Amino acid sequence: MSVELFPIVDVRGKTIGSAPRSVCHDGRSRLLHPVVHLHIVSRDGSSVLLQRRSRNKDIQPGKWDTSVGGHVDFGESVGVALLREAREELGIDASGAELLESYIWESSREREMVNIHILRADPGELQLKVDPVEIDETRYWTIDEIRQAHGMNLLTPNFEKEFFERIIGRL
Repeated sequence: MSVELFPIVDVRGKTIGSAPRSVCHDGRSRLLHPVVHLHIVSRDGSSVLLQRRSRNKDIQPGKWDTSVGGHVDFGESVGVALLREAREELGIDASGAELLESYIWESSREREMVNIHILRADPGELQLKVDPVEIDETRYWTIDEIRQAHGMNLLTPNFEKEFFERIIGRL
């Protein structure tokens, strides 16, 4: 079994090294590593496709999260990682996604450079092929449903913060 290797980046997103996933997620190293998030939003901005993370995940199992989320592999660009993760998790082509911004997210286990993307697609427009190892369920949530779930321990903390601080104003 090979070791999953992540790029280590500076605060501008420039790769300065690499480290195994286990080190990046050990809660001590605080090594900044890039990830991609994709928010699939209905064309009218009234709903967002969320995924419920598998109950077998090591971080935030069973909670609702961004449509697609994943790590950038060492030697891979953010754009290529986004396309790979969207294909792996939902079986979709995300080449029409727009990069919104990047920011640093810190939790007790890790420190990430999050690269946020948005793709506009109405329910039924995308033919989803959900990876059952990664995802238990997907569905479009209305903005009101997301507001009601906020703070109820249903959504991942990083999704809540990202959505209300960086996404909702752009819908």
